[in-house]
Amino acid sequence: MKIGFIGTGVMGSRMVKRLLDHGYQVHVYNRTKEKVKALEEHGAMYVESISLISLNCDIIFTCLSMPEDVLEVYLGNSGIIEHARPGTICIDLTSVGADTSKAISGQACEKGIYYLDSPVSGGPEGAENGNLTIMVGGEKQAIESVLPLLSVLGETIEYLGPSGSGSIAKLLNQYLVAVHSLAASEVMVTGSAFGLDSEQLYNILRVSYGDSRILRRHMEQYVFNRQFKPGGAVKYVHKDVRLANQLLHQAGIKQFTGQMAEQAFNNAATKGLNDLDMSAVILPLEEQCGVVVKKTRS
Repeated sequence: MKIGFIGTGVMGSRMVKRLLDHGYQVHVYNRTKEKVKALEEHGAMYVESISLISLNCDIIFTCLSMPEDVLEVYLGNSGIIEHARPGTICIDLTSVGADTSKAISGQACEKGIYYLDSPVSGGPEGAENGNLTIMVGGEKQAIESVLPLLSVLGETIEYLGPSGSGSIAKLLNQYLVAVHSLAASEVMVTGSAFGLDSEQLYNILRVSYGDSRILRRHMEQYVFNRQFKPGGAVKYVHKDVRLANQLLHQAGIKQFTGQMAEQAFNNAATKGLNDLDMSAVILPLEEQCGVVVKKTRS
């Protein structure tokens, strides 16, 4: 069984290492070749093109940035669908819209190729530790055959139904991530604006009903340290909440909090914060109110 992996960025590189450490042979491709050097030293085999990795691998993982990247990698002239052999199982770990997943699945099916939309949640630390949540849509028989591989990467693996189901579940998760990020930022900035000690306020919130995993993540790992090197970048959350908002609109909801979250992340992006961690959505609010949320105790 030959495994291919396309896209070895922050998340992909960590997943490749886990597969290698569990004894799997992994062929990798990344458009920036520099990003695969460390993986080659770890035992991965670099392949020069998407078409070659598609032609020669039985199972192909993709972990890309944006929906347009996924469409190009799968449906482009040099892409997976054009070159993969019938029976190949493709596992897309990227967060995209359900329409994108369904479009790829339809063309894959015509070629006898299996396509599983399998976005993940858990961030770089989850990828490194193998405890990601993996949300899968597509052919059930295909997921059953790759379950041992997915179990190396994730602790919770949920099959949700036909193609697009995994993408929908992930976007709904990201909706909450975006909304919680904005709400936590608004609360902490408002507390500072009224003279409350930020650390004291946070300590109250984290033992009260206002607590959330996002509040803890953002404050403890990023905001209080005033360090915004990304785990999940602003640009990705902005993309995800925009796609998630389309789902809420299609469901028939007219007004929803995700609209404000999308606006806030768009504002952060226009201020040049795209490549910072999602917690940086707090920075424009701090600027607006003339405060800085930081630790004041030793």
